[in-house]
Amino acid sequence: MSGSLTVPGFRASGVSAGIKKNKNELDLGLIVSDVPATVAGVFTENRVKAAPLLLSKERVGARKKVRGVVVNSGNANACTGSRGADDARTTVDVIEGVLGLKAGELLVCSTGVIGVPLPIDKIIEATPSLTASLSVSGFKDYSRAIMTTDAFTKTATGVINAGGKRVKITGIAKGAGMICPNMATLLVFFMTDAAISRALLQKALKEAVDASFNSIVVDSDASTNDTVLAFANGVSGVSLKAGSKGLASFKKLLGSLATDLAMMIVKDGEGATRFIELDIKGAATVAEADKAARTLATSMLVKTAFFGGDPNWGRIMAALGSENIRFDPDKVDITFGKIKVAKDGLDTGREKAAAREMKKKEVKVTVDLKAGKAVRRLWTTDLGHGYVELNSAYRS
Repeated sequence: MSGSLTVPGFRASGVSAGIKKNKNELDLGLIVSDVPATVAGVFTENRVKAAPLLLSKERVGARKKVRGVVVNSGNANACTGSRGADDARTTVDVIEGVLGLKAGELLVCSTGVIGVPLPIDKIIEATPSLTASLSVSGFKDYSRAIMTTDAFTKTATGVINAGGKRVKITGIAKGAGMICPNMATLLVFFMTDAAISRALLQKALKEAVDASFNSIVVDSDASTNDTVLAFANGVSGVSLKAGSKGLASFKKLLGSLATDLAMMIVKDGEGATRFIELDIKGAATVAEADKAARTLATSMLVKTAFFGGDPNWGRIMAALGSENIRFDPDKVDITFGKIKVAKDGLDTGREKAAAREMKKKEVKVTVDLKAGKAVRRLWTTDLGHGYVELNSAYRS
């Protein structure tokens, strides 16, 4: 969903602090709410967590309301020890001081190279420019400032009517590689002018994340910095209550925007040439459906077949058979697009037609295990030369 990114009561900015090698690239962004905003967050499940993530997670847990978030790109401030923790805290302390905010009202996120100390002096030096350029039209600069290997900015926005009033949600994301459930090299920020309780916002965000960002796979690596945040400042005057039609509409829009952003991230997968939708049907349990989908989405043999446009359904069978997933190989159906290539575990003789489907930029792969009624959908990419070239040249 497209349109103006502006959300009443929020301002944003993006500047170059010189963190990235290319000094012309924006690498420091800031979002601020004019009034305290209810906050909710979902964070990485990686055991190794970056210093800024730990600080933000602590603040989200301790406070129901904050004023915004500062983000730097080009440096993850992860695996940086006590210095990293000090630098994360200094970042927010300095900006809170310039803006006249209370201690603890800003969150912080970082993305980029792991294991390198954050150039905190550059952030401090750029703070006056960052805060002075805050604007209701600053969200495009912000979306550029949070990028690393992204080929393009990722934004989505939409409006609902609740109680005869207009409520807006805008989402801004970054992410292209190391994307694997649950949550990886992924920063996402939602802003809304609705008034909503912390509990309802957290529940809505978690549901949206599970159905979108936790359903995408580019590679099988999880990041140290994954963060999804939602801010609700209530400026619209619309209060969303449990069980209300307004809340239902809000959750539907939030889920739709999250899915749009997740799709953008997959389509921007590092070196990707094809967008793949994996549909698992007929699994014995939801957990096994999820495992089957993830197995295919992370199998190098399956993903390289996608890259080659090869309707090699045998690789799918072999990958599924290597995992503890209950199914009878003699009952499995596999379909590429609208072409069924395997029925009851046997070839259908439609390889040429399937090959034409596999040459498309967007391919749907459906696997019916016929072992139950559980289903799972994941979105992923192929794996080819571009991924290797990019990640051998880019230090993450």
